[in-house]
Amino acid sequence: MSVGIQPAGPFEQPASFAFTPANRAEADKIIARYPAGKQQSAIVPLLDIAQRQADGWLPRAAMEYLADLLGMPIIRVYEVATFYTMFYLKPVGRHVVQVCTTTPCWLRGSDAVLGACVERLGITPGHTTADGQFSLVEVECLGACVNAPMMQVNDAFYEDLDAGSTRAVLDALARGEAPAVGPQNGRQTSCPEGGPTTLTTTEVK
Repeated sequence: MSVGIQPAGPFEQPASFAFTPANRAEADKIIARYPAGKQQSAIVPLLDIAQRQADGWLPRAAMEYLADLLGMPIIRVYEVATFYTMFYLKPVGRHVVQVCTTTPCWLRGSDAVLGACVERLGITPGHTTADGQFSLVEVECLGACVNAPMMQVNDAFYEDLDAGSTRAVLDALARGEAPAVGPQNGRQTSCPEGGPTTLTTTEVK
């Protein structure tokens, strides 16, 4: 089900929507991948393109535009947009912070990560900061269990977090910086913490 995030304040639905020329060209390429009569299968990637163009959310006009483009009932577009948690039907912050609290992350300290987000941003999950910079969401598994606890901010994964490194990532984003993605504790990708313990030399006996 689509994640509900309260916008920073009142908002208006735009009266119209249309893809930019570049996005329309990309949409046409995606639609062309499907055989005749099956173009409606392109709805998920096209919703993603529309959401990115509309500053991170899906206005009704955008969904109606896609329904017309793909020749499908508008209710079918609504069904897809409200089913997937990646789509937002109200304005969201510039940075959508998704904190995983599923069992592997919880066992590794996701409570501290979520608590650091609440403290640093001054909002609870499901809300957006007054300046419109951050939205905070508590989510289920994001697929990086081996590097738990972790959070996703827009398209970036930040892993092996604790309260301090979580605040550091948020501070960097607030300054307009792009903090390094991946493990925040020095771990190399998903290698064991502390470095290798076997095959540490090339000596042959």
